Amino acid sequence: MTEPEGANKAVQQLYAIAEEIYDELKGGQIPKMKIPLRTKANIRFDPKHSVWKYGKLTGVRSAKKMKGALMLLRTMYVLDFIRDMINQSKSSTLREMYYISEGWDLAKFHSQDESNLLAEDLEVVTALMREDFKLRPEESGASVIGNLTIEEITRNGERRRINCRDDVGDAGYTIPYNVEKEKVKLRSADAKFVLAIETGGMFDRLVENGFDEDAKCILVHLKGQPSRSTRRLLKRLNEELKLQVATYTDGDPWSFRIHASVAYGAIKTAHISEFLATPTAEFVGVTASDIMNYQLPTDVLTPRDIGALNAELSDPRFATEFWRTEINAMLQLNKKAEQQALAKYGLDYVTDTYLPEKLGEIGLM
Repeated sequence: MTEPEGANKAVQQLYAIAEEIYDELKGGQIPKMKIPLRTKANIRFDPKHSVWKYGKLTGVRSAKKMKGALMLLRTMYVLDFIRDMINQSKSSTLREMYYISEGWDLAKFHSQDESNLLAEDLEVVTALMREDFKLRPEESGASVIGNLTIEEITRNGERRRINCRDDVGDAGYTIPYNVEKEKVKLRSADAKFVLAIETGGMFDRLVENGFDEDAKCILVHLKGQPSRSTRRLLKRLNEELKLQVATYTDGDPWSFRIHASVAYGAIKTAHISEFLATPTAEFVGVTASDIMNYQLPTDVLTPRDIGALNAELSDPRFATEFWRTEINAMLQLNKKAEQQALAKYGLDYVTDTYLPEKLGEIGLM
């Protein structure tokens, strides 16, 4: 790898990794990479950014054993692959990188989990994001409906303004994988807050009922566990346009984690939480208290649900009185409920009663 003149920050970081491994080989040492442990035990609160990030616990990927040697070999191939993409102004999906490795002989990946893990390792080591490496996910974009005007760059390189209420259909504006300022500019918003919704059915219900206009808010469909681009856009809406974010999810442990990823950061991406998490995000999803207060239809918790709830009791992201109370109450009830359970009272109940009450409690309606 010969570093090109004027290389950008990502390329410079890649060369730093390659040079360190090369210097160890040249000095007769066994090459290695030191990487922070990406586990719940290594999550620490970062008071500067008010998010949860990885702590100081680290692991070593060493060529001392065959498995480690192969991962370091793959690392060198990936560094070269990313360098070429950046220099050629191209990009690749994570899936494409996995298949491209078929031509790397011993360095080929055995599964996409291995290639995804390596991409995440490079983010952790360089303190950059995979978008800087021209790597993009296969995930389909989530949607936005509301009086938000953005400016994005078209495929022809032209800037186009779009109002996410007046210039889109019922499906809304599709969030692209890259929502950084050089691609998507947030021009204006005539809204009081952003409501991030877990399920497509509930997003469509709120759109059909005109909740974005009645409540003067921006609706964002999370599509289950939200993509990085969706979380990044929510953070930008909060910071740049000063819009409060609220998450509206099902009432189960997995949906609680959806909120946690939006507000506190996900364990898998804790190394970039300050770019993705919105610490002031409020939760207005279905709780154990709602199940009782609104007498909602429920399902019995599965053993997996119970295990997840107990795990959340020791998860630092849920270490507040509100979450401990609601999680323990759900365990005691042994019940969970979906957003759509509110349809028990009619199709308009969620927009006429439930959401105004829940949002009113936090001063958004």
